[in-house]
Amino acid sequence: MKINNFIYVLLAAYLATFLRLFINNNFIISIIGSFMVGFFISKRLSNSIKKILFSGFFSCFTSFSGFIYFLYKIFNQGDWIRFIIFFNLIIIVNLFTMFCGFWISRKIT
Repeated sequence: MKINNFIYVLLAAYLATFLRLFINNNFIISIIGSFMVGFFISKRLSNSIKKILFSGFFSCFTSFSGFIYFLYKIFNQGDWIRFIIFFNLIIIVNLFTMFCGFWISRKIT
């Protein structure tokens, strides 16, 4: 990877982290990120742009740790039914949102 691309990945990660501070809701961030990933997956992008977007921006914006921390708090409360419902709901909603982003991107182009 060229040094310029590495710097762009770092800048994209910084921007994503900065945006994450303004949206202080893991579920909303997850929905927005899933839609955007679905939207950009359908585009023909160069490898360097894919690395910048997916490794830099989206990996920091939709961090998996936010999702896990949310589920961990529910798990610690001992509410198994709520834990299972939220776990499945988050995965299903994010997959559906990603598909919608993919579908809308295909309709636009």
